[in-house]
Amino acid sequence: MLTSKEIESIFQKTGAMLLGHFKLTSGRHSDCYFQCARVLQYPEHTERLCRELAARFAGENISVVIGPATGGIIVSYETARALGVRGIFTERENGVMTLRRGFSIEPGERVLVVEDVITTGGSVLEVIDVVRRLGGIVVGAGLLVDRSGGTVDLGVRKKALLVTEAVSYDPAQCPLCREGTPAVKPGSRS
Repeated sequence: MLTSKEIESIFQKTGAMLLGHFKLTSGRHSDCYFQCARVLQYPEHTERLCRELAARFAGENISVVIGPATGGIIVSYETARALGVRGIFTERENGVMTLRRGFSIEPGERVLVVEDVITTGGSVLEVIDVVRRLGGIVVGAGLLVDRSGGTVDLGVRKKALLVTEAVSYDPAQCPLCREGTPAVKPGSRS
């Protein structure tokens, strides 16, 4: 088992935690951003983190792990590998989260939803909806980073390796915008 300090150290030494003025995927603004791709570029760190995520859902009889593109693709694959099951991902098609590329979920399959980082949990909730529409059973949500401080309710068991309360603002109330600092969009979708 990795300790919280070990997990935090991995994020720090890979430069995955950024400071500045960021426009988040949710549309909100923040002075802190987790660029998990910086961790996921290192297979040895990815394997350790995803093995830890898999361990937190051991014994759940999971048959498939799914995550949203782009952040959840590598996390899904590596967590699935640790569990010895299939790893798939959803994508947006015409703005709607969906399964493509011949991926499927059979009715009754036990599914773990994973993601690299959440603030509001919007993408994870969309993936959960896809799984349920196809008849899958969502056993939980595994996250590398939960920026909500643990407050986001996904309606399923949630386990995050790193929980932090990163402050975010509605753009109309953002103090960084009022200071005139331009917001950067480092995420994967606009």
